[in-house]
Amino acid sequence: MRRGLLVGAAIGLAVALGGAYALRPAEVSPAAIRASVEQSPEVMDRAWGLPVALSYGRSVTWQANGSFCGPASIANLFRSVGEEETTETAVLEGTGWCRLGFCWMGLTLDELAEVARAKTERKVTVLRDLTPDEFRRHLLASNDPGRRYIVNFSREAIFGAGVGHHSPIGGYLEAEDLVFVLDVNERFKPWLVSREKLYAAVDTLDGDHKRGLLLIE
Repeated sequence: MRRGLLVGAAIGLAVALGGAYALRPAEVSPAAIRASVEQSPEVMDRAWGLPVALSYGRSVTWQANGSFCGPASIANLFRSVGEEETTETAVLEGTGWCRLGFCWMGLTLDELAEVARAKTERKVTVLRDLTPDEFRRHLLASNDPGRRYIVNFSREAIFGAGVGHHSPIGGYLEAEDLVFVLDVNERFKPWLVSREKLYAAVDTLDGDHKRGLLLIE
């Protein structure tokens, strides 16, 4: 009940201050996006050819609002493995999360795992406090068609601004040491980034816990 009252109060405040603007994080400029990650057509084409990336059909369904990166990531991932719930609405239905049309303060990695477990019989594992070597091993495994990963990272650590974010991993270009992130935000679109830079963005705190990976297999 307290949570419901707090959410209700927050909605009232957001409306009074101009709707979604009151909850909007600092934006990343198009120039900052171009300078921070790799999106050249040649490299992107190779990334889309990775085994797991191919299962996404070379496309991403964008998140409906700024708080829905978690549900959008699950919906896209489910589409890639043939699950029935391939929309944010279907993913969230009956879970008790984001019932008012947005996810207040977003979803943590553990909360996102709870949503996923409610909708699939596949194994769902939260991976955090990873060492650099463990992180690399999971990136290598992200090219395995039997596995799917969602990465929870700090945008600020990569782009210089922004907050925490979830997106599926499309795979790993080992020779170039680049991770393919299927960003569910339409402003960013999918991009590649060095393993070291993504690890630094994952090795950050979300409340009392480190960010990390969600593995579904």
